[in-house]
Amino acid sequence: MPFDSSQLTLYPDQPGVYLMQDAEGKVLYIGKAKNLKSRLKQYFAEYGDQREMVPYLIAQVETIDTIIALTEKDALILENNLIKRHQPKYNVLLKDDKTFISLVVTRHKWPMIRIVRDKGSPKQNGIYFGPYTNALAARQTFDLISRLFPLRQCSDAELASRERPCLLYDIKRCIAPCVNKCTEDEYAKHVESAMRLLKGKDTEVIKELKRAMEIASEALEFEKANTYLQMIHQIEHVTQVQHVDHPGAKNCDVVGIYREADAVMIALLLFRDGKLIGSEHFSFHLIASNDAEIIESFVLQHYKNNPSLPQEIIVPLELSEKEALVEILAETADKKVAIATPERGKKRDLIEMALRNAKALFVREQDARSLKEKMLLDLQETLQLVRFPRRIECFDTSNIAGTDPVASLVCFVNGEKDKSRTRLFKIKGMEKADDYTAMRQVLYRHFKKEKEKQDFCDLLIVDGGKGQLNIALDIFRELEIATVDVIALTKEEARHDKGLTQEKIYVPYRKDPLLIDPRSPLLFLLQKIRDEAHRQTIEFHRKRRSKRTFSSSLDELVGIGPVKKKRLLKRFGSVKAIKAATVDELRAVDGINETDIETLIKFSQQDKKA
Repeated sequence: MPFDSSQLTLYPDQPGVYLMQDAEGKVLYIGKAKNLKSRLKQYFAEYGDQREMVPYLIAQVETIDTIIALTEKDALILENNLIKRHQPKYNVLLKDDKTFISLVVTRHKWPMIRIVRDKGSPKQNGIYFGPYTNALAARQTFDLISRLFPLRQCSDAELASRERPCLLYDIKRCIAPCVNKCTEDEYAKHVESAMRLLKGKDTEVIKELKRAMEIASEALEFEKANTYLQMIHQIEHVTQVQHVDHPGAKNCDVVGIYREADAVMIALLLFRDGKLIGSEHFSFHLIASNDAEIIESFVLQHYKNNPSLPQEIIVPLELSEKEALVEILAETADKKVAIATPERGKKRDLIEMALRNAKALFVREQDARSLKEKMLLDLQETLQLVRFPRRIECFDTSNIAGTDPVASLVCFVNGEKDKSRTRLFKIKGMEKADDYTAMRQVLYRHFKKEKEKQDFCDLLIVDGGKGQLNIALDIFRELEIATVDVIALTKEEARHDKGLTQEKIYVPYRKDPLLIDPRSPLLFLLQKIRDEAHRQTIEFHRKRRSKRTFSSSLDELVGIGPVKKKRLLKRFGSVKAIKAATVDELRAVDGINETDIETLIKFSQQDKKA
């Protein structure tokens, strides 16, 4: 039964929160109000609330509960907590598992830079830069630092176990602290330069690099000087492309909003030291709130537990709860965070920029890509990978009945299959091969070529257990490859059927396998990649066996030699089709004479007699 609006006279005229529920008691919408009675009456007045989603919302409402708050600030906090708890269909809701992505310089004799994620305040196990809530922005910054400064990229365990430099040393991407190819002071200078660049002090870094280049040039160390020059060019290029100078923005975030009906896009521009250092976007659907309410809810949810707040948040609309928001954020940041709505001037130009961005992002919705980035980042964290698994390759082998051993490689880039990188392998030099021998051969063949091209995947998955994992690690040691993470994935009792089965994930330097919830989307991604590799291998193996079977049966025919056999198979595609061919069709094949046709007709009649 629809809600009886005559009951509204019984509601309190005090500040608080209201919860609209359907017939099953499910919360559809949560709102706040300075005067609950007056606000609720607007929903049911003939010309009270003009929002497009309101009629659809009210048609489903059967009951409305209220909670009185002592102040407007309390109402704002209560609304935020209830939205996260009930996750109403028609409210703006940021994911409750929001994590903050940072770059950390580890505390170690030989520090390394890693991408990490934390909820709330970061762990005190290094020096943190960020946070970046955009995984792509964090990874682009990390990639730049990795290209510019030759710091180690291997894990602590790998660093301790190495006896000679890896490929990164040969291509001048690491100065090999693992085998003492550099001094601590030399390494520390690269770490300090990287940290200054992360702090946005690119001008200082460029000046130091120019001084180092001049010193190297005067000492006739021209190769070293050229290296410094290339680093300078890369920094200048990146800062020119990514940074937009704006004197009106010191240290602020600028919010832009665009909506069509119940769909909303929020764009957030991040300015630090007068430079645009990045942007983020958030999309919502089935939203019943007005624009000001959306922005209020977004600001509270996005910034309340953010460990690094700007000095000012610039919004496009006046917010009725601005003072309460300022108080709440001040408690979070332990400093005052201003919220401004400029009417004119340079800051108004920033609003226009954010609004245009919001509209453009709305048109080319990129949520699918963002979800994939987040899933891959989750995968990196869960499997304790050193590298972000943008490109994943998976190998599978097959030698059913002990014959025609083959293997396949499938590749996934950004969570999607890249068909152009699929490879099929015949196991060479043996008619029969066990899984270990086959895996060793194809891994060596593939990665030897990849080393020549310097084109490695980020993560290698081998189908199997600890034995296959150790084979991959042996190959990497033999080829001196240290830039690829590797795991082994084995299904329960080597099953490749569908359904919830317990998977074991073996990772290097860990005795016991990792176990992931069978319902986890991360496990589903790994299974999808591994099963695709298995499908390719089985399909290739069947083709190989069929071809051998066809060839064997045709080999028995007198007068049908290799050339004629090849022409017949090329014309008809299979032995079955050859048997079904008419005399005229056989006669049309180049080189087939009347005697051959009689032989083939007798061959086709054998099955009928049988």
